[in-house]
Order: sequence, then structure tokens, then C-alpha cells
Amino acid sequence: MVSKSFWTRMKKVQQIHRFLYAVGLGPLVGKIVLLLTTTGRKSGQKRVTPLQYEELDGKIYLGSARGTNSDWIRNILVDNQVQVRIKNRKLTGTAEVITDPGRIADFLEVRLQRHPRMVGWMMEKIHHVSSCPTRQQLEQIAGTEALVIITPLDEVQGK
Repeated sequence: MVSKSFWTRMKKVQQIHRFLYAVGLGPLVGKIVLLLTTTGRKSGQKRVTPLQYEELDGKIYLGSARGTNSDWIRNILVDNQVQVRIKNRKLTGTAEVITDPGRIADFLEVRLQRHPRMVGWMMEKIHHVSSCPTRQQLEQIAGTEALVIITPLDEVQGK
């Protein structure tokens, strides 16, 4: 279990990423962080969340360490139409929430291959396992997480 103070620190990191995009540094931070816009499930207002991502086979993959308890995932479960900003790219898409541990473990393996130091650190801090976890450990972790796959529908070049 991750402490509440950890998630408070992560919210501050998200605020920094939103600010960096706002001041024109999206092309720099957009290498690993995108801005996801969902529609609030209660308010109906647009909600912007900075998230780490991977692009695979033309789709955008997002992991949620908080599983389906994350506000952005709960918003998607009500309205799966989303907007994404990656660097200078803006697109709309349809989001699908995945809770299958095997598929999530596959995604975690890709993330570990692409970003071994960063994701390894996250494995240690969030999940209290080795920075090089076994497949069995990944599947156990995946049982508490969620994965979102966004299929782009339309892309518009933005600033």
C-alpha cells in the first residue's frame, strides 16, 4: 500500500507537468508525459491529467497504479471519449479500460524495457519489489492496477 503522502507528492508533480505544457515545454516533457482530457463524471467539466504513456502499434497506453480508483479512469468508465496532447500533437480518441492482469503485466514489461531506471524505481517505491521484478511479481502487481488503451480517432496539429 502506498502512503497518502506519496500520492500528494505525485499530485504536485502533475501540477508541474501541466505548467510545463502551458509554458510551451510540451515537446520536452511530452517524451514521457501526455495530457489526458476526460469529462468529469459528476461535473461534466473537462479534467486534464498529466500521465506517463507508451505508444504501441498506433495506440496510446496508460497505466494506473491506483487501478479503477483513479478519478481519470472513473471518468473514462462513464464517457470513453477523450482528448490527448502529446508534445505538439492534439488528438481525440476512444479509451478502453483493461483490468486483465496478463495484459497489464505485458504492458509493464514493455515499460520496464523502454524505461528501466524510471519504471524500476517506481516498482521499488510503489510496489516494494525489485527494480527487475519477475513475471509472477508483475502479474501480482497487475491485479491491483488498470490499463487504458486509447485508439486515436482524429489528430489536429496544435501549439
